[in-house]
Amino acid sequence: MIAHNLDKVNARIHSVGHDQAVQLIAVSKTRTSAELQLAVDAGQNHFGENYLQEALDKIDSLKGQNLVWHFIGPIQSNKSSKIAENFHWVHSVDRIKVAKRLNDQRPDAMGKLNILLQVNIDQELTKSGFLLDEIASVVPQIENLPNIVLKGFMCIPSQANPAESFAKMAELLAKYPAMDTLSMGMSQDLELAVENGATFVRIGTDIFGARAAK
Repeated sequence: MIAHNLDKVNARIHSVGHDQAVQLIAVSKTRTSAELQLAVDAGQNHFGENYLQEALDKIDSLKGQNLVWHFIGPIQSNKSSKIAENFHWVHSVDRIKVAKRLNDQRPDAMGKLNILLQVNIDQELTKSGFLLDEIASVVPQIENLPNIVLKGFMCIPSQANPAESFAKMAELLAKYPAMDTLSMGMSQDLELAVENGATFVRIGTDIFGARAAK
Protein backbone atom coordinates (compact mmCIF):
# COMPACT_ATOMS: atom_id res chain seq x y z
CA MET A 1 0.00 0.00 0.00
CA ILE A 2 2.75 2.49 0.92
CA ALA A 3 4.69 1.72 -2.27
CA HIS A 4 1.50 2.19 -4.31
CA ASN A 5 0.75 5.47 -2.55
CA LEU A 6 4.26 6.74 -3.24
CA ASP A 7 3.75 6.00 -6.93
CA LYS A 8 0.47 7.94 -6.89
CA VAL A 9 2.00 10.97 -5.15
CA ASN A 10 4.97 11.04 -7.51
CA ALA A 11 2.57 10.84 -10.44
CA ARG A 12 0.72 13.87 -9.07
CA ILE A 13 3.99 15.79 -8.89
CA HIS A 14 4.89 14.88 -12.46
CA SER A 15 1.41 15.72 -13.73
CA VAL A 16 2.03 19.42 -13.09
CA GLY A 17 4.08 21.48 -15.50
CA HIS A 18 7.24 22.72 -13.78
CA ASP A 19 10.88 23.43 -14.53
CA GLN A 20 12.36 23.00 -11.05
CA ALA A 21 13.43 19.72 -9.50
CA VAL A 22 10.90 18.63 -6.87
CA GLN A 23 11.83 16.35 -3.96
CA LEU A 24 9.13 14.44 -2.13
CA ILE A 25 9.50 14.43 1.66
CA ALA A 26 7.53 11.66 3.37
CA VAL A 27 6.15 13.17 6.56
CA SER A 28 6.52 10.31 8.97
CA LYS A 29 5.49 11.69 12.36
CA THR A 30 3.68 9.08 14.48
CA ARG A 31 4.59 6.36 11.96
CA THR A 32 6.61 3.31 12.95
CA SER A 33 10.07 2.40 11.76
CA ALA A 34 8.50 -0.60 10.02
CA GLU A 35 6.25 1.70 8.00
CA LEU A 36 9.20 3.89 7.09
CA GLN A 37 11.16 0.84 6.03
CA LEU A 38 8.39 -0.06 3.58
CA ALA A 39 8.75 3.42 2.09
CA VAL A 40 12.53 3.05 1.95
CA ASP A 41 12.14 -0.29 0.19
CA ALA A 42 9.96 1.49 -2.39
CA GLY A 43 12.70 4.03 -3.08
CA GLN A 44 11.84 6.89 -0.71
CA ASN A 45 14.82 8.37 1.14
CA HIS A 46 13.73 11.82 2.40
CA PHE A 47 11.70 11.84 5.62
CA GLY A 48 10.22 14.71 7.62
CA GLU A 49 9.76 14.50 11.37
CA ASN A 50 7.99 16.83 13.82
CA TYR A 51 8.70 15.27 17.20
CA LEU A 52 12.31 15.03 18.28
CA GLN A 53 12.47 11.97 20.51
CA GLU A 54 10.30 9.92 18.20
CA ALA A 55 12.50 10.99 15.30
CA LEU A 56 15.72 10.07 17.09
CA ASP A 57 14.45 6.56 17.69
CA LYS A 58 13.68 6.12 13.99
CA ILE A 59 16.95 7.68 12.85
CA ASP A 60 18.77 5.14 15.00
CA SER A 61 16.72 2.14 13.91
CA LEU A 62 17.04 3.00 10.20
CA LYS A 63 20.67 4.10 10.15
CA GLY A 64 23.02 2.92 7.42
CA GLN A 65 20.51 3.38 4.58
CA ASN A 66 21.62 6.82 3.33
CA LEU A 67 18.40 8.50 4.41
CA VAL A 68 17.96 12.27 4.52
CA TRP A 69 16.23 13.56 7.63
CA HIS A 70 14.30 16.83 7.71
CA PHE A 71 13.10 18.43 10.95
CA ILE A 72 9.84 20.21 10.14
CA GLY A 73 8.23 20.79 13.54
CA PRO A 74 8.37 23.60 16.12
CA ILE A 75 11.81 23.98 17.69
CA GLN A 76 12.17 24.29 21.44
CA SER A 77 15.46 25.90 22.45
CA ASN A 78 16.31 23.09 24.85
CA LYS A 79 16.08 20.54 22.02
CA SER A 80 18.07 22.41 19.40
CA SER A 81 21.31 20.56 20.12
CA LYS A 82 19.85 17.14 19.27
CA ILE A 83 18.32 18.59 16.12
CA ALA A 84 21.67 20.07 15.08
CA GLU A 85 23.39 16.75 15.74
CA ASN A 86 20.99 14.44 13.89
CA PHE A 87 19.30 16.15 10.95
CA HIS A 88 20.39 17.16 7.46
CA TRP A 89 17.74 19.85 7.01
CA VAL A 90 15.71 22.06 9.36
CA HIS A 91 12.65 23.70 7.76
CA SER A 92 11.13 25.43 10.77
CA VAL A 93 13.63 28.11 11.81
CA ASP A 94 11.35 30.90 13.00
CA ARG A 95 13.69 32.93 15.24
CA ILE A 96 17.24 34.22 14.88
CA LYS A 97 17.96 32.75 18.31
CA VAL A 98 17.13 29.27 16.98
CA ALA A 99 19.41 29.72 13.96
CA LYS A 100 22.28 30.77 16.23
CA ARG A 101 21.78 27.79 18.52
CA LEU A 102 21.72 25.35 15.58
CA ASN A 103 24.89 26.97 14.25
CA ASP A 104 26.70 26.75 17.58
CA GLN A 105 25.60 23.16 18.21
CA ARG A 106 26.29 21.69 14.76
CA PRO A 107 29.11 19.12 15.00
CA ASP A 108 32.02 20.01 12.72
CA ALA A 109 32.25 16.43 11.48
CA MET A 110 28.73 16.60 10.00
CA GLY A 111 29.39 19.56 7.74
CA LYS A 112 27.04 22.50 7.45
CA LEU A 113 23.36 22.17 8.37
CA ASN A 114 20.86 23.17 5.69
CA ILE A 115 18.14 25.43 7.04
CA LEU A 116 15.00 27.15 5.79
CA LEU A 117 13.31 30.14 7.32
CA GLN A 118 9.70 29.55 8.22
CA VAL A 119 7.67 32.44 6.82
CA ASN A 120 4.27 33.45 8.16
CA ILE A 121 3.33 34.45 4.64
CA ASP A 122 -0.25 35.46 5.45
CA GLN A 123 0.45 37.09 8.83
CA GLU A 124 -1.87 34.66 10.61
CA LEU A 125 -1.95 35.01 14.38
CA THR A 126 -2.14 31.25 14.87
CA LYS A 127 1.10 30.56 12.97
CA SER A 128 4.73 31.12 13.82
CA GLY A 129 7.39 32.33 11.43
CA PHE A 130 9.03 35.48 10.17
CA LEU A 131 6.86 38.15 8.58
CA LEU A 132 7.69 39.22 5.04
CA ASP A 133 8.91 42.62 6.11
CA GLU A 134 11.38 41.01 8.53
CA ILE A 135 13.13 38.82 5.99
CA ALA A 136 15.45 41.46 4.50
CA SER A 137 17.04 42.17 7.87
CA VAL A 138 17.11 38.55 9.04
CA VAL A 139 18.78 36.97 6.01
CA PRO A 140 22.18 38.74 6.32
CA GLN A 141 22.42 37.85 10.01
CA ILE A 142 21.85 34.17 9.32
CA GLU A 143 24.08 34.06 6.25
CA ASN A 144 26.99 35.10 8.48
CA LEU A 145 26.66 31.99 10.66
CA PRO A 146 29.47 29.61 9.62
CA ASN A 147 27.99 26.19 10.41
CA ILE A 148 24.64 26.49 8.64
CA VAL A 149 23.58 27.20 5.08
CA LEU A 150 20.44 29.21 4.45
CA LYS A 151 18.88 27.46 1.46
CA GLY A 152 15.48 29.15 1.23
CA PHE A 153 12.06 29.33 2.83
CA MET A 154 9.18 27.24 4.14
CA CYS A 155 5.52 28.09 4.67
CA ILE A 156 2.19 26.66 5.71
CA PRO A 157 -0.27 28.48 3.46
CA SER A 158 -3.58 30.07 4.17
CA GLN A 159 -6.32 27.48 3.82
CA ALA A 160 -8.53 30.15 2.27
CA ASN A 161 -6.22 30.88 -0.65
CA PRO A 162 -3.15 28.64 -0.82
CA ALA A 163 -2.36 29.61 -4.43
CA GLU A 164 -1.89 33.23 -3.41
CA SER A 165 0.30 32.20 -0.47
CA PHE A 166 2.49 30.05 -2.71
CA ALA A 167 2.80 32.82 -5.30
CA LYS A 168 4.01 35.22 -2.62
CA MET A 169 6.60 32.66 -1.51
CA ALA A 170 7.87 32.34 -5.08
CA GLU A 171 8.23 36.11 -5.28
CA LEU A 172 10.20 36.07 -2.03
CA LEU A 173 12.63 33.39 -3.21
CA ALA A 174 13.20 35.26 -6.47
CA LYS A 175 14.72 38.14 -4.48
CA TYR A 176 17.55 35.87 -3.29
CA PRO A 177 19.39 34.31 -6.25
CA ALA A 178 21.79 32.45 -3.96
CA MET A 179 18.89 30.42 -2.54
CA ASP A 180 17.06 27.65 -4.38
CA THR A 181 14.63 25.96 -2.00
CA LEU A 182 10.91 26.38 -1.31
CA SER A 183 9.33 23.91 1.11
CA MET A 184 5.58 24.12 0.61
CA GLY A 185 2.70 21.90 -0.37
CA MET A 186 1.04 19.04 1.46
CA SER A 187 -1.38 16.28 0.51
CA GLN A 188 -4.28 18.61 -0.26
CA ASP A 189 -2.44 21.27 -2.27
CA LEU A 190 0.75 19.81 -3.68
CA GLU A 191 -0.16 20.56 -7.31
CA LEU A 192 -0.64 24.26 -6.53
CA ALA A 193 2.66 24.29 -4.68
CA VAL A 194 4.59 22.68 -7.52
CA GLU A 195 3.02 25.05 -10.04
CA ASN A 196 4.34 27.94 -7.94
CA GLY A 197 7.90 26.67 -7.61
CA ALA A 198 7.98 24.27 -4.66
CA THR A 199 11.18 22.24 -4.53
CA PHE A 200 10.19 20.24 -1.43
CA VAL A 201 6.64 18.96 -0.93
CA ARG A 202 5.78 17.50 2.48
CA ILE A 203 3.33 14.60 2.17
CA GLY A 204 2.13 12.38 4.99
CA THR A 205 -1.46 11.19 4.80
CA ASP A 206 -1.42 10.39 1.09
CA ILE A 207 1.61 8.14 1.61
CA PHE A 208 0.95 6.46 4.94
CA GLY A 209 -2.84 6.81 5.23
CA ALA A 210 -4.85 8.62 7.86
CA ARG A 211 -3.33 8.67 11.33
CA ALA A 212 -5.17 6.73 14.00
CA ALA A 213 -7.36 8.91 16.22
CA LYS A 214 -5.95 9.42 19.70
